[in-house]
Amino acid sequence: MMKSPLIARLFIKSHSKHSDPAVRKAYGTLGGIFGIICNLLLFIIKLAAGLITGSISITADALNNLTDMGSSIITIIGFKMASKPADSDHPFGHGRIEYMASFIVSGLILMVGGELLISSVKNIINPVSVTYNKTAIIILAASVIIKLFMFSTVRSLGKTIDSATLIATAQDSINDSITTAAILVSIPLSDVFSFQLDAYIGLLISLFILYSGLKSAKETLDPLLGQPPTAQMVDDISNLILSFDNFLGIHDLIVHNYGPGRTFASVHVEVSSKSDIVRAHEQIDLCENLVAEKLGILLVIHMDPIATDDEFLAETKAKTIDVLHSIDPALSLHDFRMTPKGADRTNLIFDVVVPSSVKTEHYKLKAQIAEEVSKIDPTFCCVITIDNDFTGR
Repeated sequence: MMKSPLIARLFIKSHSKHSDPAVRKAYGTLGGIFGIICNLLLFIIKLAAGLITGSISITADALNNLTDMGSSIITIIGFKMASKPADSDHPFGHGRIEYMASFIVSGLILMVGGELLISSVKNIINPVSVTYNKTAIIILAASVIIKLFMFSTVRSLGKTIDSATLIATAQDSINDSITTAAILVSIPLSDVFSFQLDAYIGLLISLFILYSGLKSAKETLDPLLGQPPTAQMVDDISNLILSFDNFLGIHDLIVHNYGPGRTFASVHVEVSSKSDIVRAHEQIDLCENLVAEKLGILLVIHMDPIATDDEFLAETKAKTIDVLHSIDPALSLHDFRMTPKGADRTNLIFDVVVPSSVKTEHYKLKAQIAEEVSKIDPTFCCVITIDNDFTGR
């Protein structure tokens, strides 16, 4: 478990219980309040510097901080709404509101980048003289330090509770630091080349902000649309399930994310067809409880009995797997059964898992598999169900 940052240890009771919705809300609120204070201070000092120098990039930077205050307010509201318990209209809770708040923050970043792009282009077409003095330079240098401190603090809070909202807010802070640092660099360069670089620096900064906004939007939109579980989560679930002696394998793992700390999953677990069904059911209950305790995932297990002592079935299954791998190494199968239908026909019934990397149309793939399997034995007739791989592997 990641250690709580100092600011959390100072202001949040039970700060180490990162998965607790109340503690998570406290982290978000703390990050939002900290952002409001820092951005209000920066807005005041940068606006003063912009008015003193007449710099379009500094004034735009000040307005950016005002927008950042709005981002911090959205962060607080988002965490408050996401912490609401489940109700009859939202039985899986309100956790995805946190992702929506992150997406709104990304939208604000894009809006600031767009406004800066427009003002920079206008200033390139119609140049405006910019005059810097020591006071303005000191103010800008101080603002860089403040924003870097804010970035470090908010990012540490976000990383601790794995919050896309706080991480997006932190990204906005580092954007602001880069923006101001670039303005500071342009001051001596403008003197060296006897050319006003302010508007051009503003243009480059706007493109960077737009890029970071798009990247942040994608990262926050993915969990809203539905993304596969991480490889680590898949391995953790698999290892816990297969730690039970009676469980021989798993397939059809599907994970649903309804917000941080609100994960639901289902999986098919293979057991011997000769297992005691009552004993197997007891093991399934124990396994579901163990996954909930260790990983915080509400898991539902479907039991699949498989034959483990039929040598001919095992041999045929192995040959069928070889056929799949000859077509594409990414293909796999499960739920393999053989059903004789007289002397001249045996149905091979199985599911084929087709990853997204395999682009062959399903009906063509079925026909190809059936044709190749019939070469093993002309009496074999394939009954194939195509499964998608929802783990993203």
